[in-house]
Parts: sequence; C-alpha cells; structure tokens
Amino acid sequence: MPTYRRHLLLARGEGSYLEDTAGRRYLDWVTGIAVNALGHRHPRVVEALRQASERFLHVSNLYRTEVQEALAARLSRLTGLDRVFFANSGTEANEAAIKLARRFFAARGEPDRYEIVSVRHGFHGRTLGALAATDKPQYHQGFGPLPPGFRRIPRSDEEGAFQALRAAIGPQTAAVILEVVQGEAGVYPLDPEYVREVRRLTEHWGALLIVDEVQTGMGRTGPFAAYQQVGVQPDICTLAKALGGGLPLGATCAREEVAQAFQPGTHGSTFGGNPVACAVALAVLDVLEEEGYLGPEGRISRLAQALGRGLARLQAQGVPITAIRQAGLMVGVDLALPASGVVAAAEEAGLLINATGPHTLRLLPPYTLSPEELEEGLAKLERALAQAAGQA
Repeated sequence: MPTYRRHLLLARGEGSYLEDTAGRRYLDWVTGIAVNALGHRHPRVVEALRQASERFLHVSNLYRTEVQEALAARLSRLTGLDRVFFANSGTEANEAAIKLARRFFAARGEPDRYEIVSVRHGFHGRTLGALAATDKPQYHQGFGPLPPGFRRIPRSDEEGAFQALRAAIGPQTAAVILEVVQGEAGVYPLDPEYVREVRRLTEHWGALLIVDEVQTGMGRTGPFAAYQQVGVQPDICTLAKALGGGLPLGATCAREEVAQAFQPGTHGSTFGGNPVACAVALAVLDVLEEEGYLGPEGRISRLAQALGRGLARLQAQGVPITAIRQAGLMVGVDLALPASGVVAAAEEAGLLINATGPHTLRLLPPYTLSPEELEEGLAKLERALAQAAGQA
C-alpha cells in the first residue's frame, strides 16, 4: 500500500553503509529510524541470529523460553523496573502501557480514572490508543473517532507549560506519557525541570508516569535511557527500535505493583518476545555494555560531542543552518531553506538523512561510526546544504 513515498531500491547493508541495486553506496544516518544503532549486520548480532535460528524460530507465549526470560531480567536491571511485557514494535509497547495504566486503576476499584495526559508535539505510535496520545493532526485525519480520555499539555518550551501541566494532572489522571526527547517533532529535549515536575505531580496525585523511550532508549542519548539523565524513575517505560537490532521487538517495562494489573487474558501478543529477536536483543545489549558505549564517558557520548563540534563548525562557516538541537546521537537541524531539497541533495552526495518537518533535518547516525565516516558525513552534508541553497 502507498503508505510511504520512496524510490531508492536497496540491496544490502554493511557497517555504516547501505548499497542500492545499482551498486551505489550511501552513508546511513537514518539507521532504519534509530533501529540499526550498531550499523548494518554487526558481526555479534548476525552470529546471535544464526545461533538462535538453529534452535527455533517461534514458539508463542503459551510457553516459556530461557532467552526471553534472560532479556526480561537484563531490561529490568537496566531500567530499574520489575516486569516486562514483550511486543513487536514501539506503538504496541505504548499501547500496552496505556492499557496497563487504565487497567491498574480499574483493578483498584477506580474504573473512572482513565485519563491519559500527553505532551504536545509528541509521537507515540499509530494504533488507536497510541495515536490518541500523539499530537499529529495529520495522522488523525480519517481515523476518528479516536478513543476518549486523552488530554494534551504544552511542551516545556511553550508559553504557560508549567501552569498547564499543574492544572491538567489531578485525581482524574491515570498516567502521563511523554518522551524526554521528542524525536519525530525534530529532536526537542524537554526541560529537565519540566520532566521532574511531571514526576512530582504524578506522585502527588497517585498517577503513573510512562516514559516513551522507543527512540531515545538503548543508549541513543548517552545513558541507557534518557530519563536517567534528568533524574526521574518512571512507573512504566517503553522500548523498541534499537532493542531488536533490526528485528521487530518492543518492550513495556513496569514496576511490580503496576505490572500485576495484567493477568492471564488481559493482554497478549502472538509474536511478542520472539526467541530469535530476544537473542539478537541480548547481543545488542552485550555490545553496548561490554564495549563501553553507554554513560557520560562512553563511546556514544564521545561520538556525539564530535558530531556536535562538526555541526557547529558547519554553522559557523555560513551554511543555512538556523538551529541545532542535540541529545547524544539524536540531532535536529533547523534550516533556512526547505529540508526536502537538502535530503535529496544529500542522497545524491551519498548520505541518507531524513526530514521531520518542512525546515528540519533529523540525524540518527550509528553508534559505530568511525572518525573518518563522521568527517565523510559532515562533508557530504555540507555539500548538500550548499547545493540546495544554490537551487533555492
């Protein structure tokens, strides 16, 4: 179905590069929209996939598997949460989180406490519950009526944001769902004080905090999860994208008391926690932890600093960049010209990037990018900006 505008026909990927059917190579700074965090066909990921596929491909959640339980234990340690529900995508993970929050209060005898508060410009997925929490009017068109019981509040950089969140969160609130860094909106980090105030208010009113780490998790901003940078602990967090190392995998992590609201029959997934996907996820986590990618002095943070310096250098040289927003290896670049022209010029130069708005680029390079590949990408971006500016 024509759900995407696309023309590039790809044949294979290796490391930081993709190759099309004509044999042309592209430096990949889209990474499958933050999925291929370790680049394409990382050897430890490929080996984990091979070994897991020799045991079985699928068994369903009617049965236990050691690999699924090992991954759940690892995610529990890394998130500080107690239980994990496995799904196949970020939107499924967020849908489960919303259902869990409502079920939690229903199980406590408060079935009318079902309101979900989300932040303007946020993106949480395209299934109906996650879509209702998403502030993208163009994604809503033609799919109404959306489920009731959702309210949106201003983002932290908008006028009256703090007053609005204090007015919105109350005894009717089941949960607040937010992204610490809004990726689809163009990489907008929320003010840490705003996130901490949300946590304070949810605790005051006994509501739950859901942090959507689908794009920011798995080290994308430096630590394992972006909420760890702002000093809050959610009741529920969701993961996907880089978690599966290229295979479909999502996770909804929750503290014990909340997780107990789900009992046999209340929620489920046929494919969630697929044993091959779980084995690959464990391999990804092994690489991140054993090879020093995470944390303020980790490889992700060091690469992010180099990328930030390179972009600042380009901006100082007079290319049409009006603003740079960065959270680790998530970067939003605002332009003084249409972003679509820069994306096309970058592709022509051999660099894949994407636009999240009419004048905004999003850069999501792999964590494994070498210094030489970083400089190559910056040079190609500079060339694309110059070409697009000349055609504007």
